[in-house]
Amino acid sequence: MLLIHAGSIMEDGSASDCDVQDWMNFDKAVRDAGIYVSGESLADLVTATTVRVAADGARTVVDGPFAETREVLGGFYVIDVPDLDVALDWAARCPGARGSGSVVVRPVADFGA
Repeated sequence: MLLIHAGSIMEDGSASDCDVQDWMNFDKAVRDAGIYVSGESLADLVTATTVRVAADGARTVVDGPFAETREVLGGFYVIDVPDLDVALDWAARCPGARGSGSVVVRPVADFGA
């Protein structure tokens, strides 16, 4: 899974060193390579809600998350590639990895089900 973290949000609301066409090109490349499993761009952070459950079972629901950082999870791709090196190559091609953004690469857990 490629977890795409947008870098710091600028005063004008922009968040990256790429444009919509860069994302469209990357999306097409992933699909054309036949490695696309799923992916989504997430809605604006102001639409997020956080749920926490205490040890006693009490549920707390709040708007946000309210992190100490201005970096936010912006979306993800699940890709099917043979190994970590190939996943890292695709992560480096992702527009979200540019500038102050980053792409976290993690395998999807397999519980043998």
